[in-house]
Amino acid sequence: MSRNVCVVGLGYIGLPTASLLATKGHRVRGVDVSPAIVETINQGKVHLVEPDLDVMVRSAVGSGNLTASLEPSEADVFIVAVPTPFGEGHSPDLSYVDAATEAIAPHVRSGNLVILESTSPVGTTERVAARLRALRPDLAGDSAPFVAHCPERVLPGRILLELIENDRIIGGVNDASTAAAVAFYRSFVRGDVLGTDARTAEMCKLVENSFRDVNIAFANELSMISDQFDIDVWELIKLANRHPRVNILQPGPGVGGHCIAVDPWFIVSAAPETSTLIRSAREVNLRKTDWAVEQILAAIPDHQTPTVACMGLSYKPDIDDLRESPALAIYGRLSSRHTGNLLAVEPHLTSTDARPIVSIDDAIEAADVLVFLVSHSAFKDLDPDRFKGKVVLDLCGVFQ
Repeated sequence: MSRNVCVVGLGYIGLPTASLLATKGHRVRGVDVSPAIVETINQGKVHLVEPDLDVMVRSAVGSGNLTASLEPSEADVFIVAVPTPFGEGHSPDLSYVDAATEAIAPHVRSGNLVILESTSPVGTTERVAARLRALRPDLAGDSAPFVAHCPERVLPGRILLELIENDRIIGGVNDASTAAAVAFYRSFVRGDVLGTDARTAEMCKLVENSFRDVNIAFANELSMISDQFDIDVWELIKLANRHPRVNILQPGPGVGGHCIAVDPWFIVSAAPETSTLIRSAREVNLRKTDWAVEQILAAIPDHQTPTVACMGLSYKPDIDDLRESPALAIYGRLSSRHTGNLLAVEPHLTSTDARPIVSIDDAIEAADVLVFLVSHSAFKDLDPDRFKGKVVLDLCGVFQ
């Protein structure tokens, strides 16, 4: 059954979701605060890198089922997919969620379904429902809209596939809201759609990413210990993982992205006395970035002022996403501490707001020190002979 859907937030989750629903026959209005993003989408173009997203957006806009706007409109289903960063002291910043709730409130009607997809601290879905009640006291009791949380759980680079194939966790503020949201997602998701309550759904996403963060922290701490004892951590992990019940992840220069580097803080902020392991893992992964900077500075010959190239800026391989990127943080810290020329290489970007991007070939030609920070596929096939006479630091295992 075709529905009118309003998606608030046209970023890495909102735009793929809006375009997917439009190709499924729903009439979708995508809403964003950026006029440039709205204009780009209405031209059938995209403002971010994700495989096949440009094709889907072009098709969705061309069909007339997807339009972008600066303002919400009446709809049957409202999906909120706005950022939920952390603020001072790693406390969650819910201002974007609050603003989105206030923006849709005038357009919500009895029987509508409001879905929060933004990764959120426990209790945020109830906060949305309470805010809607305060703004729209006419929608009380049996007239109240259904309100539920469905956290995204997709991998950048595979978003369009995983939006359909992955299992989804749905938690409503009451049983009726859960049932309404489950029915909606089952209309386009091939994975299992599992119903629960809102708080459990919120916590489920936070736990998934905290689990990853803790395990990456073990690998990152192991890499620093191995360096202390002059042990090749990559060989060590390969050998240890030959044990049938051991699966150590790969270390890197830290942890980035909008999920793993952020979500554990939501748990720590809400339960500071009992989340000691989760906090420690976050601190290890932040310390690994500091450690990486010191390793780079120590490797720079002290008798000259060489050119250093940071190979990769995104937070993970083969995407253009810079959110919470440890590679970008390392570049920033080196720019204030290294007196020589510093080059930024990111094959998935042509430019950024504050730094010029240099091509791989130009960087290899010009640099005396090559620091590999992201395991991009474009780096894996480079001929090692091109690095002769240069200092090479592989901090992400790109050549392992």
